[in-house]
Amino acid sequence: MKKLVYIFLLCNFSFLIAQSISLDKDVIDYGDVRLNSDGHKSFTITNKGNKPLIISNVKSSCDCSIVSWTKTPILPGKTGQVNISYNTKIKGKFLKSIEIYSNGLDSPRKVVKIKGNVL
Repeated sequence: MKKLVYIFLLCNFSFLIAQSISLDKDVIDYGDVRLNSDGHKSFTITNKGNKPLIISNVKSSCDCSIVSWTKTPILPGKTGQVNISYNTKIKGKFLKSIEIYSNGLDSPRKVVKIKGNVL
């Protein structure tokens, strides 16, 4: 009976320390940018778990920004990048979101806000 209890606890504990996603920023502030200027920004994703982290998709809330990301699995303790290119041909203030989908057990969906003002 003790062996069954140990096996049960071991199985449950292994799920607790699986892949885990951590972002270095949850808001990217462009500030005031000039019309038609460089709209590229990036942020770092860190795998805080002990299994490979896979980013399955990254989506922008609008067609005004293009995203790209690390497509290979992010090993435990390692980092990946998400790159954003905001269209600075659109004048005015903006507040948009970038959704990151992963196999992270603690939070499979993370959101990063992007904001700024195109002059």
